[in-house]
Amino acid sequence: MNEDIIESYEMLPPEPKTRYIIVQSDSAVVFPCRLTSFGISSKEAVGALMRAVETNRDVFFIYQGALNGGSGVGTLSRIKQLVKNSRGGLSVVAQGVERMQIDEYFSEVPAEVTLKPYGAEDDEIYLLAAEAAVKDATAKAMRLIPRLFSQEPNYDDMQAFVGEMAQIFCGSESDKQYILDLPRRSEQYREIMVRIERRIDIAGYQKEIEDKVRKSIDKNQREYYVREQIKILHGELGEEDDERDKFKDKELPDYVREKVEKELDKLSRMAPSSPESAVSRGFLDLIYDLPWTERTNEEIDIRYARSVLEADHFGLEKVKERIVEFLAVHALKKDMKAPVLCLVGPPGVGKTSIAKSIARAAKRKFVTMSLGGVRDEAEIRGHRRTYIGALPGRIIAGMRDAGVIDPVFLLDEIDKMSADFRGDPSSALLEVLDNNQNDHFKDHFLELPYDLSHVMFITTANSVDTIDPPLLDRLEVIEISGYTYNEKLQIARRYLIAKQCEANGVKPSAVSFTDEAILRIIQSYTRESGVRNLEREIGSVIRKIAVRIAEGSKSRKYNITEKNVIKYLGKEKFREETGSGEDAVGSVTGLAWTYVGGTTLEVEATVLRGGKGEVRLTGNLGDVMKESAQTALSLVRARAGEYGIDPRMFTDCDIHIHVPEGATPKDGPSAGITM
Repeated sequence: MNEDIIESYEMLPPEPKTRYIIVQSDSAVVFPCRLTSFGISSKEAVGALMRAVETNRDVFFIYQGALNGGSGVGTLSRIKQLVKNSRGGLSVVAQGVERMQIDEYFSEVPAEVTLKPYGAEDDEIYLLAAEAAVKDATAKAMRLIPRLFSQEPNYDDMQAFVGEMAQIFCGSESDKQYILDLPRRSEQYREIMVRIERRIDIAGYQKEIEDKVRKSIDKNQREYYVREQIKILHGELGEEDDERDKFKDKELPDYVREKVEKELDKLSRMAPSSPESAVSRGFLDLIYDLPWTERTNEEIDIRYARSVLEADHFGLEKVKERIVEFLAVHALKKDMKAPVLCLVGPPGVGKTSIAKSIARAAKRKFVTMSLGGVRDEAEIRGHRRTYIGALPGRIIAGMRDAGVIDPVFLLDEIDKMSADFRGDPSSALLEVLDNNQNDHFKDHFLELPYDLSHVMFITTANSVDTIDPPLLDRLEVIEISGYTYNEKLQIARRYLIAKQCEANGVKPSAVSFTDEAILRIIQSYTRESGVRNLEREIGSVIRKIAVRIAEGSKSRKYNITEKNVIKYLGKEKFREETGSGEDAVGSVTGLAWTYVGGTTLEVEATVLRGGKGEVRLTGNLGDVMKESAQTALSLVRARAGEYGIDPRMFTDCDIHIHVPEGATPKDGPSAGITM
């Protein structure tokens, strides 16, 4: 560190009403009659000190808390040494001369003040008594806490003694300033005595705790020293059995309480810092947080349930009727083993929202768990506690979040699970969803039977084809095929427009959609079984209206019609497919299934003369459709005579079969007739 040391100097005696440079310190309080070393970093204070050195003047040091709205009490001091550092600050050694108070303040650069004496007279007898008392307290502290004192206190100069004791026993600079602000010397002695006695009491308690700890351990148990010390501290605070106490009011089955007692006994013998202790505490916390007997007390009201389903969903009459039947049976037979409903349908038809409506209709807690991409059995059953970072499975974690033993538990995307070397999660779900064995479901982390028989499990899937057959056997499948144009129109009118207006900050009264406009959006801008993309397109229209409103448009009502839809959504994405109405040689219209519903499919064929009897298939066809084409050609060749076809055509000509559109993959077993 680059240092420049400025040597000390002799000061001239002060004159009455002398103006002194004032330096504000935020790191130290200077006391009279003693040397104080501290740092100065602010540019103003550094400049003031350098000016004082140049003009050979005393400095009035004051703590920042005493200057701004405080007492204005500080210490007139002589600078003994300044050390410049590389950061532009100063290390100061100052000799306190006299405690003074600001009389007048001159806000120049550097700031200056005139000072007046500060203090009050003491009763001589009381002062002598206080002085004797503080000396006795100091002597006692030196015997009990000798480490606090680097040297014998200076009893010859009691002003220096006050500053020395404040430095040792005051915990903060503001506390030291409080001592400096006391006008009478006896008051300063009294406050120092209070702090000395407090430190002596703390030291006594520390020694008592250490003695108790030493008595409770022997030479073979040194590693438990910290645990015993914490244990005694908890005992002093009445918290010794905190972990055990929290289970006193928790309702638990007998076999669970027996396990808890064993785990608590084992935990009491462990060191708190050991990894086993953390695992044991996590296990106990899980048992405490899980619902074992808590359940929803609401009775199922069928009329209320029906009204909720009608309010939340348009159409889907068969689906809603089956749900009402399910709830009605459950209301009549309280201990019914709940069947597992599986809502199957394409994306966007409202499977998840139906599950939420079931929970609201049954007045139960709702928990959801996505199974998409789950490949690890431990996701369902949890990890064994012997592994590092072990966690309970997501079924048990969901029950912990629900807080009751009878929630509605949604297992979303059950068809998108897969198996690998870590196990088969669909097999793990068999125990969860089987009514005959899920009343004693065992999670690997919990290792205790847990009753899932009261849970109302609901699953969703886009297709049942990829669901494991044994798992599918435990599900009651409810098909949600999709919505007709009229149903989509009503859903948009009743739900989607208002929902998107609220989501985009537009008042519903400011937007009006005609039925024709909504149908145009359905037919020309979406192609789906559900209404998810329809909601996005309606949201896109409303966002453009929101931009106009934010720009200060004076229009109070925005009417969306069939003619101006294209202005909001741009060019139409889909064309409505219509048949030509006329027969054409080499072209046949077939029916096709897509994940968004049904459509028509034009299959075209042409004969190319001068070929070698080859068959060309285009249109991104799968193996099954290629086989359909080959089968159709074989049939035609076999019956060429009946159809009046020259057999040489099959050897001298090529046949080209095309299924538009070429960018769309196509496959399936039902194209044979069309081919």
